[in-house]
Amino acid sequence: MSSNFFKFKTRKLNLDFLDNNLKRFSPNISGNLEKDKKKFTKYWKESKDFINKLKSKNNKHKDLKKSIKDLYFCNQITKKIFLNQYSSKIYKLLTNDLKNFIRVENLVYEVNKFIPFLTPTKEDVLKENNLSLKNKDGIEIDQGIFLSSILSNKNEGNHLCESMLKPSKLALLNKEVFEKEGFVDFKGAKIQTHDNHNLLTLENKDFLNAEDENTLYPLEAAIDLAILEKNNLICVLRGTKVKHKKYKNQRIFGSGINLTHLYEGKISFLWYIVREMGAVHKVFRGISEKNQKESALFPNNEKIWIGAVDNFAIGGGCQYLLVMDHIIADKKSYMTLPARKEGIIPGAANLRLWRFVGDRTARQAIQNGLTIKADSEKGKLICDEVVSNKDIDKALNRTINAYCNSGVVGAAFNRRALRLGQESIDNFREYMSLYCHDQAYCHFSKELINNLEKFWLKS
Repeated sequence: MSSNFFKFKTRKLNLDFLDNNLKRFSPNISGNLEKDKKKFTKYWKESKDFINKLKSKNNKHKDLKKSIKDLYFCNQITKKIFLNQYSSKIYKLLTNDLKNFIRVENLVYEVNKFIPFLTPTKEDVLKENNLSLKNKDGIEIDQGIFLSSILSNKNEGNHLCESMLKPSKLALLNKEVFEKEGFVDFKGAKIQTHDNHNLLTLENKDFLNAEDENTLYPLEAAIDLAILEKNNLICVLRGTKVKHKKYKNQRIFGSGINLTHLYEGKISFLWYIVREMGAVHKVFRGISEKNQKESALFPNNEKIWIGAVDNFAIGGGCQYLLVMDHIIADKKSYMTLPARKEGIIPGAANLRLWRFVGDRTARQAIQNGLTIKADSEKGKLICDEVVSNKDIDKALNRTINAYCNSGVVGAAFNRRALRLGQESIDNFREYMSLYCHDQAYCHFSKELINNLEKFWLKS
């Protein structure tokens, strides 16, 4: 079955350039992990060596790029076959039968130590990430295949989701300072306590508060500290004032992924996964501080979240709005999800946006770039309050006081009950399994490069 599937998936490729050992490889599964591990890793090592040989300076192989791409594709199919059989067992071995919690950015390298060449080494990825996106081989696709396979398993996938809901190391390192001073600047995001709420501010002034590797861990750490803080039960997310001449000294909620950094190859594939399973998911589902699975007896630590939208929420900014409990927006602001136009998947927006605006509008926004104005009929299905920009602070204070006066604990429990009906952990896990796989291919596609050059670099 495995051999026939492999032949079917590679039937249109011209693999005559391969040496005999690689040509003869048959990805049949024996059912014995150690035996198949030895067999498959030998093939993957030989493939990597062959690719390096093709890349050598003296090599004049015709259609070099296509040949390398075809061999990578062959490897990816064999890894899917291998993981389809063994992903559950591998994960249990790596986590000591689900006793240890390992974040995705560590897991993809830990598995390489156990099964060499299944995923790229950290050194290989660092080397590749020195290249522009168009010059990368896409070796990180293997990380997406691996994570997708783990998340496709209910018990193992839910355990991985819980691992990503643990407080981050950066947050824990700054927890004591935050408790003492009530403020931490993570250089990418900052958090400050107030009398009745915690204020988080996304900060990327030079790029209209776009998100990139420089904001990824700072924003997650700020979210962690906001939830862990013991006095306030309400959190507010805003964007800082930016430097751009058109919006100088104005706040911007968020302009999505940093497309300049994306094109330059400065954003890794794991950025998408860490962000979605870490920061965004923590706003939606809270933090898991214990070893018990989320249940009625052991709920996650979570709070009420309010988003304040100044000017616009594009891409990732709009994705954050979909996990907020209350949204106050400038009446001139707007929301867009241009990821399809760029060539990528807009986080978990496909999973969530339709719950606000319905299926047709969600498809128009995601597939066709529909702009949703906050003050429109559709915009008001997302935003709870639409006010003039000068009144946003007043509206925030009024909303925070209203929550506090009526009891925030009940509101937090109600958000938990609503979430159970809307998006169970299994729903999220299944979506992320698909997302890890498909986003990996999107991230390294020709279409993404072409779209960035056509729509972004020329703008």
